[in-house]
Amino acid sequence: MYFQALDDKKECVGIYHDGRLNFDEGTFPDSLANMRTWRYSGFLQDESIEYGWFRAVGKTLKECCPEHLIEELTRFEKKMNAYKKSFEIAKINFRDHCFFDLVPHDFLVSFLEMKNQITQHVFENYEKPVIYDHLVAVEKLLYKMRYQNLNLNTQDARGLFTSSRSRQAAQKLLNGPKHIDYNIFGTRTGRLSTYPGSFPILTMQKDLRALVKPQNDWFISLDYNGAEARTVLSLLGEKQPPGDVHEWNVMNVFKDKGVESRESAKTFFFSWLYNPDSNKIEESLYDRDALLDKYYSDGHIETVFGRKIEVDAYKAVNYIVQSTTADLVNDRAVAIDKFLEDKRSFVSHIVHDEIVLDIPDEERYLIPEIKDIFSNNKLDKFVTNLKAGKDYMDIGVLNL
Repeated sequence: MYFQALDDKKECVGIYHDGRLNFDEGTFPDSLANMRTWRYSGFLQDESIEYGWFRAVGKTLKECCPEHLIEELTRFEKKMNAYKKSFEIAKINFRDHCFFDLVPHDFLVSFLEMKNQITQHVFENYEKPVIYDHLVAVEKLLYKMRYQNLNLNTQDARGLFTSSRSRQAAQKLLNGPKHIDYNIFGTRTGRLSTYPGSFPILTMQKDLRALVKPQNDWFISLDYNGAEARTVLSLLGEKQPPGDVHEWNVMNVFKDKGVESRESAKTFFFSWLYNPDSNKIEESLYDRDALLDKYYSDGHIETVFGRKIEVDAYKAVNYIVQSTTADLVNDRAVAIDKFLEDKRSFVSHIVHDEIVLDIPDEERYLIPEIKDIFSNNKLDKFVTNLKAGKDYMDIGVLNL
């Protein structure tokens, strides 16, 4: 019933099962169908395989480890860290090697047998969360993105080299990692973060985006107009406003309150979202109490995706909205990736509420359908902003 992948890279095929290391798919069990392991690896294609990491919603092996195995696991982890440290000193790039080629096989057998025992403990003691299938689907997409290298170059970015500060920052990016290693469990709300050693796509200063070019011909950017406001309205059963939601708020929420600009309306909305004491919005449309009644109880929120988060009442509305919006975007990224399965176009990166695609000229005809897939989410049809550009900085509005 239980096995462990020896490496997460698609080309590093190997499993531990029934006390043995197997490197030839012909020596695997007759089928991995319905078997259980700790974490997804790229060569595991059977949809029926179950994963302990998602069942435990991102907890570490140590956090899930039964008491009688903790001491032994700690010893294994110390030894594992010592191996990794020695590889770093030797400047061995893990992306270029199969892990099982670098460490003694007797150590692997002992460690993976313990990993099997902890995995079994998780399946016997943790209920399968409602959000499980969503987490598996998103992680499979993030895995693909982990092994895509960004196209970084200085073409049309000479302005970055006119000052020593921007020149140093640009060189640091150009000489650093070229891949994005997203962490699906890096935040409490489900918003993506990145692991150490990843290209800093979420935190890089905006002008440095000029270094990031498509592998094909175009970057196509999709994000929801006023994503958080639209999420709130949908969760409360309200109709989606046409056009810009913050302009709609000027006319329908702030009409008699002296608020005349879109920017002021946007500021007041986020003040309402992040500060429960804010009285900037009368709650006839944006009803905080109704959100709490529907999605918050006993110190936990539970979103429409089944994500459960422990949080105090002060932050609960913010968590409901931010978590739901993040999962809406990630869910649509998975749907778009599936649509592009047999195409040259692909999902390049996700930045908060934005999905960026890498598209060749000959597949531009796909853009209207991609926009529809993104717009029609689990809650409703949201108004979508569409942009295009030849690099990630110079990206402008695209009208279909």
